[in-house]
Amino acid sequence: MKMVFGIMIIVGAVILIATLAPPYFSNYQFQDALKTESQMSTYTTKTEDVIRDEVFRKAQDMDIPITREQIKVVRNGVVGTGTVDIEANYIVHVNLPGYPMDLHFDASARNKGVF
Repeated sequence: MKMVFGIMIIVGAVILIATLAPPYFSNYQFQDALKTESQMSTYTTKTEDVIRDEVFRKAQDMDIPITREQIKVVRNGVVGTGTVDIEANYIVHVNLPGYPMDLHFDASARNKGVF
């Protein structure tokens, strides 16, 4: 009986990890993409709308359920000396066996110019 119970716990843990790991890994990759975009955009003349469109394209490539309206881009100052802030809040619905849940992710990045 102990062996069956132990196997059930192991199988449950594997299912839990296999279900929850992909959204968290995608969020990690998206967070890294936001950081890279904010660093690069600080030193270019891209407008907020262009930055938003590029972030949205990256989110679509990563299958992240987000709309353009959920991506907030704020650019302050001038090229090279200002800041670029990017925020993207989204929810991923996960169906665990017998327990559906929503995972809330708040990805953001900020970069300041060198001066």
